[in-house]
Amino acid sequence: MVKIKQLTKGKVIKIGLLISLIVVISYKFAPQIGIDEFTANTLSSCILILIVITWVTSYVYRVVNGKMTFMEQRKRYRKEYEKVVNDKLETKFNALSNEEQQKLMEDLEKNP
Repeated sequence: MVKIKQLTKGKVIKIGLLISLIVVISYKFAPQIGIDEFTANTLSSCILILIVITWVTSYVYRVVNGKMTFMEQRKRYRKEYEKVVNDKLETKFNALSNEEQQKLMEDLEKNP
C-alpha cells in the first residue's frame, strides 16, 4: 500500500511560499541569462498553470479514492475502536462459564 504523506495547513503554506519565491527569483534573474521580460512572464504563467492543474488533479484523485485526511483519520479511529470493542467482548465472553457461553452461542445461532 502506498502511503501518501499528510499535508497540514502549515506545510501547504510553506510549499506555496517556496514556490512563489522560486518563481519571483527566476523572474528577476531571467533577463540576466538572456530571456526577455515577455518570455519570462509567459514561462512563469505556464509554470503556475501547471502547478495549479497538478494540485487540482491530485486533489480530485484523493477525493475519488477516499484518501482525504479526514477519511484516513476516520478509518484509523474505526480500526482502533473495533479492536478495543472486540477485546472487551472477548474478555467478557471468556469470563462466562461454559454453560453460559454455550447458551449465548445457541442464542446467536437462532437470532442471526
